Amino acid sequence: MPETTQIHPGKVRAFLATDYRLGHTSEAIVLNIGRRSERLVALFAASGVACGAFLTAYNPRGAIQSDKANERGHAELASKLQELKLQAVEGSGSEEGTDWPAEKSYFALGLALEPAKAIGIHFDQDAIVWVGPDAVPQLILLR
Repeated sequence: MPETTQIHPGKVRAFLATDYRLGHTSEAIVLNIGRRSERLVALFAASGVACGAFLTAYNPRGAIQSDKANERGHAELASKLQELKLQAVEGSGSEEGTDWPAEKSYFALGLALEPAKAIGIHFDQDAIVWVGPDAVPQLILLR
């Protein structure tokens, strides 16, 4: 993470406390910032990739949007990932015990850091989660 950011410390704390889910079932892989995921190691191996990014188009800059606006952004993100020919797992990000609604997201397999950051910036997001070969999710602040 950068040493300085325009993002409020409370929002950064929320990003760090969020559960990032790949999938919508009891079999979902749950990622947490800074914690290696053995299940993600297995997914990387099965998919033939060594990295990936957890991305959303929901609630740009942390401003609550209408369901319609969020769904439109989510569909645009799906199209972007398809255009890049990336395999993606739909999921969601949410922090337990808060009123903030879960945000639909995608985990894009094989997406390198710089293109992942560019997609996050395109969708006016404050941050993305990127995971390299070590399978340890990193919070990447974009402002």
